[in-house]
Amino acid sequence: MLSRVWVGFLALSLICGLLTGRVDAVSAAAAEGAAAAVKLLIDIIGLMCFWSGIMELVSASGIAGRIEGLLRPALRALFGKAAADKETMELVSANVTANLLGLSNAATPIGLRAASRLYDTAGRRGTPDAVLALVVLNTASIQLIPSTVAAIRAGFGAAQPFDIMPAVWCASASSVAAVLVMAHLLRPVFPDIGK
Repeated sequence: MLSRVWVGFLALSLICGLLTGRVDAVSAAAAEGAAAAVKLLIDIIGLMCFWSGIMELVSASGIAGRIEGLLRPALRALFGKAAADKETMELVSANVTANLLGLSNAATPIGLRAASRLYDTAGRRGTPDAVLALVVLNTASIQLIPSTVAAIRAGFGAAQPFDIMPAVWCASASSVAAVLVMAHLLRPVFPDIGK
């Protein structure tokens, strides 16, 4: 679907360029955009590799298991019966930890494995509440260290790429609280959504 959107944008820009007689400007903008994307990628790849390595160390050292122990009371309340499965909760906590560190690229594969385990524990029928809770936590995750955003800011020359941390903490905590409250309030309105 997304590839169709981008092809549509490309076709629209070419059509507008032809209609306005500025195809050369469209071609130049495409080349400049591609060069800027590669430059940005090179600028942020070091910081992203660093934080991905930190996440691997967190997982390998067992710190993720300790974090899971700290998060277990909250996770038990959010994930109901699925919280009884230790492996599932380890995957969920690793996913939450990756999101806390702002490592969405590391959180995604862990989240997919956690969702698969949550489906297994629910019997693979419909969309279980536990899977919906995981999706909500991933969509509006709390970030303690917004490493991806900071890497992009550093790539664009920000003098202090991490100075956004207090704003990120407030915004992400507020968004998680809002979606969890809304999910709880709307549950009686749409009782069959997780069936």
